[in-house]
Amino acid sequence: MQTDKASPCTGAKPPRLAARPGAKALALTIAAAWATGAWSLGPGEPAPACSVPLLEGGRTVNVADFRGSVVYLDFWASWCGPCRQSFPFMNELQQELAGKGLSIVAVSVDKTADEARGFLANYPAQFAIALDTAGACPKTYELQGMPSSYVIDRKGIVRAVHAGFRNSDKAAIRAQLLQALGESR
Repeated sequence: MQTDKASPCTGAKPPRLAARPGAKALALTIAAAWATGAWSLGPGEPAPACSVPLLEGGRTVNVADFRGSVVYLDFWASWCGPCRQSFPFMNELQQELAGKGLSIVAVSVDKTADEARGFLANYPAQFAIALDTAGACPKTYELQGMPSSYVIDRKGIVRAVHAGFRNSDKAAIRAQLLQALGESR
């Protein structure tokens, strides 16, 4: 509640909301996001269907096609610094957990296939790599950072969301995947 009365503690009058630069714009942005449901996709929500072509062609992958498997869906880009750390970790996960039902799909948001291939020449992947130059899947998943990853359970429900990547995230991600893999089909 806005008031023009002086504070009994300090004697100062509070600043008016309208006097704060950008306050009205921020309030309108929040209201618009709330009204349109433009909040980030979170745990407990169904993973949206998202079709993207594999980088090396041949076929399209869709998250919905992995129902019955646990999916680690990662959005990355060649210019993303933390992606250089996440790719070796995803290779570890692939080697360790693929036999238990884990599928890893990494979707590049680069503008060209050559940009993605340049990154992969230095940070090879042992898992599926897709390319979404149009940015349709990142928009559907409402990315909040780069990289962004999603742990999706066998029923297609998002179990965890990770914006960014730090080496300190590895244990939590591995535990989330192991928990999802341990649940009955």
